[in-house]
Amino acid sequence: MKIMLVITVLAVFLLSAAAFAVDRGDPNQKNETTTFQEAAPYGDTIDIKSDVVMVYGIGGCEERIAKWKERGYITHLMTGVSWGGYQDFLFGEWDGVNHEDCGQVDMNGNEINHGPTVPYMVPVRSFGKYLSEGVKKAIDAGADAIFLEEPEFWARAGYSEAFKREWQDYYDEPWQAQHTTPDAQYRSSKLKYYLYRRELTEVFNFVREYSKVIGRDIKCYVPTHSMVNYAWWKIVSPEASLVQIDGCDGYIGQVWTGTSRTANFYKGVAKERTFESAFCEYGVLNNLVRSTGKRMYYLNDPVEDNGSYCWDDYKMNYESTLTASLLWTDVYHYEVMPWASRVFNGKYPARNLRDLGPDEDPNSIPRESIPDHYSSELMAICMELNHMNQKRIKWDCGTLQQGVLVSDTMMFQRMDPTPSDGAFGNFFGIAMPLIKRGMPAGPVQLENVNIKDYLKPYKVLYVTYEGMNPPREECHTYLADWVKKGGVLVFIDDDKDPYNHVKEWWNQDGKNYDFPRQHLFEALGAEDKEGLQQIGKGALIYRAVSPTALTKIPNGADIMAGIGKEACRAAGIKWKETNYFVLHRGPYVIGAGLDESEDSSVKTLKGKYVDIFDSELPVIYSVSLEPGKRVLLKDLAGYSRTKGAVVASSSKILNESYRNGTLFFTSEGPDKTTCRTRIVLPSEPVSVTCSQPGVEVTEEWDAKSGTLLLK
Repeated sequence: MKIMLVITVLAVFLLSAAAFAVDRGDPNQKNETTTFQEAAPYGDTIDIKSDVVMVYGIGGCEERIAKWKERGYITHLMTGVSWGGYQDFLFGEWDGVNHEDCGQVDMNGNEINHGPTVPYMVPVRSFGKYLSEGVKKAIDAGADAIFLEEPEFWARAGYSEAFKREWQDYYDEPWQAQHTTPDAQYRSSKLKYYLYRRELTEVFNFVREYSKVIGRDIKCYVPTHSMVNYAWWKIVSPEASLVQIDGCDGYIGQVWTGTSRTANFYKGVAKERTFESAFCEYGVLNNLVRSTGKRMYYLNDPVEDNGSYCWDDYKMNYESTLTASLLWTDVYHYEVMPWASRVFNGKYPARNLRDLGPDEDPNSIPRESIPDHYSSELMAICMELNHMNQKRIKWDCGTLQQGVLVSDTMMFQRMDPTPSDGAFGNFFGIAMPLIKRGMPAGPVQLENVNIKDYLKPYKVLYVTYEGMNPPREECHTYLADWVKKGGVLVFIDDDKDPYNHVKEWWNQDGKNYDFPRQHLFEALGAEDKEGLQQIGKGALIYRAVSPTALTKIPNGADIMAGIGKEACRAAGIKWKETNYFVLHRGPYVIGAGLDESEDSSVKTLKGKYVDIFDSELPVIYSVSLEPGKRVLLKDLAGYSRTKGAVVASSSKILNESYRNGTLFFTSEGPDKTTCRTRIVLPSEPVSVTCSQPGVEVTEEWDAKSGTLLLK
């Protein structure tokens, strides 16, 4: 619904207009800051007023694109590149060749499916041509950008006839069963990585050439999970390699409750740590594109793929992942939700099904539609996500300027015969003790260290070759240069990873290092010994311990913290621990209280804020960051009391103006979602007027804050 309000402070005036105008009158829509994906046709309840809608799926896309365009949306197309409704390709209807052997197959001969007759694909060359034809159809129907979703090859796959043929072509030798040796597993994963890069490159190139023919600039993006999640979940995807392709304009970083609630170990305890895991996932996605000029959209999901949880659970975890995403300030484009229809039209159990007793029938649990307070909160958040490109950034947290080096090779050693740690302890053993101490030490992509100034933000970098290997020799050259100029590199590894001995660059073509670590130390000019060594203006600290082992013992985090303290001393920066994160991002205050901390004190924020995580958009003056607390606040200090202005709303606010004591604006939002709007005014209004017949508007004046709430 689209209405216009007039508020006269002397009065407030709210005017209405038809909801289906093609031109929204939003000058910022062209920036494509917010988007969402949807397979369903346009509906009033999912008209969430993002700048863009990504119509999902090639089949029948023409009509859906046309309908969304009629409603004022910029329209893009998203389609899966590893699975989808591609039966015409599988069964030979497209090219007369049966491609049923192109499904991914595990060692037991089982096809890995996303659904009936929907296998995960081995991306043979003809499949890239097939996808290009489908993409052309969407472009001709009016799609202004193409999103090629989730190039995923399961680590346990690699046994289909199509994959065996690709192995022969790529390695020029007979296929090897990947479970037989670490080297076979590593090489199999490298091939999987290459195949999806090849497929995407083919589609990117087609779109670039076709764009020239039709005279339109069609962008291409890749929606993908984080590399941390893919490695954790035992999936191979060509993450960092796509940055190097001119035809790839960026990514959607797909992080949500389902990825981040996966349990990990800390201090010997396995449990869900949604906020901390999401922080790492968004972090690796941030550093995937930082300094590259590519765009990153962060995905936030108010529910998740697993439909067995209740609304309270979804809300709690959504706020955790959203908060984590907002702590990465280089990213300010968002996919505000996938599948708006499953959020606003879906029904979910009244209780978490995993909490039911042994005698309780899951089918007996009633299912509920989205609560009004949650739908209003979601819309308010979606509106604020349009304004996160802020230059004024200030942290209140633990020690900054630290990072944990990671590589896409983490995805290459996740299955038999000797998989790396199932709970991903090789990474979390280093990262989690820092994050739990309030230090925003995120993952740093090893593949990108050659990019100018990429390592400039860091004083201390941590790395292990347990669970990963250096992808290229020159990575060590750039790391050594960074250390010699003043950086401190902390190497934590017991040299027991069998994948250190795969046939790779450090033991081929005349090189004969037993471990890639030895080549790194040689590049640094360091001795092969534990302890601290001065290297130029910087230092190397080497500890021969397993990061995974540290996650499994109660004092493992303290051991890691001790190493971190030594590194910070060597780098000349202060070691500071907090049990919270607070980030000031323009007018926004983003905060998270951390659990599992030694510090029992509670951080309190004082000021005058609108609470965006409360559907009533209340003005609050104090908030405590207890363990598990997440906040998104908007500071009222920057608003003048000499004129009226909308501060926050669960609707799209357009055409806002303040003239002669009267505030005018248009309010747009989805049907069946209560609109709440918080407005700052010089004084209590004389009147509020709405031009939409039949729309009831209630008002609550808060004299203390000088704000008005409209519903």
